[in-house]
Amino acid sequence: QVQLVESGGGLVQAGGSLRLSCATSERTFRNYAIHWFRQTPGKEREIVAAVPWSGASTYYADSVKGRFTISRDNAENTVYLQMNSLKPEDTAVYYCAAGRTIQLAPAGMNYWGKGTLVTVSS
Repeated sequence: QVQLVESGGGLVQAGGSLRLSCATSERTFRNYAIHWFRQTPGKEREIVAAVPWSGASTYYADSVKGRFTISRDNAENTVYLQMNSLKPEDTAVYYCAAGRTIQLAPAGMNYWGKGTLVTVSS
């Protein structure tokens, strides 16, 4: 069974930084594109960033470009989301997800983690 385990969420002041981690098995890590989505109450889950299994390219939502960085650690089978210059509107539950290719819609994902809460105070 595929498992994706997020960690690193928490409370931070606006302008601060957090690093989220998504740990998975080597098989998943080497065969799937890993995505970060986020969701706030009453809103649809939205794509934040994604990286393919090859690590050759990345995708970022316009709202996070220049502030967030997605990266892969091949030795640890972990994908990171470094979040800098955080804003109150970044407050959400952040989910790690695996899909065969990079896709922007939640419906395109094969597996999901349980999520980690990020709260940015003003």
